[in-house]
Amino acid sequence: MAVKERIKRYRETGGAADLVRVEVLVPRARRDEIVSVAAEFRDRHRAEKVRLAEFIRMATERYGLRVFDNIDIGKLDDLRQKARIVANALMERGDARAYSMGRKMVSELGNVI
Repeated sequence: MAVKERIKRYRETGGAADLVRVEVLVPRARRDEIVSVAAEFRDRHRAEKVRLAEFIRMATERYGLRVFDNIDIGKLDDLRQKARIVANALMERGDARAYSMGRKMVSELGNVI
């Protein structure tokens, strides 16, 4: 596989699929600040994805068919969409603990950079 093809696949379906490239003009002396802020944004974004994926995994393990009987989150590509649907299902169909987990997921979805 050529390097350009690998880069294209990485940006479309790999780890950078939900990131965008940004080019800005800044003073040379402040470049490192911008780079460190961008790295912090990436780290937060990746941590959020891990937390949402963990919430979805826990919800699926604990509540499975009771809550997700007619929901197919596998058809959704975006993790945030999946998390929102799972959270709504937990709050609408689950018990008190499921409702609490759903509220935590909604709260996590609201804490976006």
